[in-house]
Amino acid sequence: MIIITGAAGFIGSCLIHKLNSEGYTDLVLVDDFSDAAKNKNLDNKKFTLKVDREDFIAWIPQHQLHIQFVFHIGARTDTTEFDRSVLDKLNLDYTKEVWNACVEFGLPLVYASSAATYGLGEEGYDDDEQKIPLLKPLNPYGDSKNDFDIWALQQEKKPYFWAGLKFFNVYGPNEYHKARMASVIFHTFNRIRETGEMKLFQSHKPGIADGEQQRDFVYVKDVLDVLYFLMHHRKDCGIYNLGSGKARTFRDLASLTFNAMGLEPRISFIPTPEDIRDKYQYFTEATMDKLASIGYHKPFHTLEEGISDYVKNYLTPGRYL
Repeated sequence: MIIITGAAGFIGSCLIHKLNSEGYTDLVLVDDFSDAAKNKNLDNKKFTLKVDREDFIAWIPQHQLHIQFVFHIGARTDTTEFDRSVLDKLNLDYTKEVWNACVEFGLPLVYASSAATYGLGEEGYDDDEQKIPLLKPLNPYGDSKNDFDIWALQQEKKPYFWAGLKFFNVYGPNEYHKARMASVIFHTFNRIRETGEMKLFQSHKPGIADGEQQRDFVYVKDVLDVLYFLMHHRKDCGIYNLGSGKARTFRDLASLTFNAMGLEPRISFIPTPEDIRDKYQYFTEATMDKLASIGYHKPFHTLEEGISDYVKNYLTPGRYL
């Protein structure tokens, strides 16, 4: 039995598809299943049981002998959520409970951290665990993820295998429900389809042209391959970056989305909203040497490959993974 929290969400539901495709169907899905839009992500998936996230911690002791692996992907991922009590409850305290249960019952654990922990990148984007206490996230969401990473590293009792993954800008199918928190590629596709053009944020930083702000965009199918690798690897515990390892510009992203839709790019620029301007990241790029050092060498999709697959095979026909 494999546990997946956040199972109805973007990455969680894609992980179910990946495991199903590899022959795993004894899956226990954990989430708040009250959102009908999210539940569409579970159509045609094979699994054993759904457990409400409020009941999950109490459920574990009764079924721990049958659990083989825990993927804790679920979290409150809204970077505009400023109620720290919500983030402390769902991202920090809940993850501590999952961790402690895995320690108590000898269960291997992979959990989702975030590149939001890096803030403006003052300490770089190196997944050196010595630097984690020095990081300065830009919002309470990033704080909640970094606070757990720090807590995990401080624990004397740890799961026999555990890994925290700092997801960078993940994009791909099954993010239809995410509204404003969906990937830039998702929003670009929809804006182009509705208006025939795309408006990007201007640069407000000397030396960086409009649209030349860069992010590490990583295709969800690559994320799934890493998760699957770690499920079988079960050694070399620690916190790892999970990005493509290659920063690309927003202009590239928009142009490639137009190309995948068979259209000529029409890109213009608007001022970055003042309320986020001073916290806007102009560059993120995951260093991926640490993951490679434990034996993961599968090439990641280029942005060209990922956007082409996503737009042509999922967004245009409205398909799910």
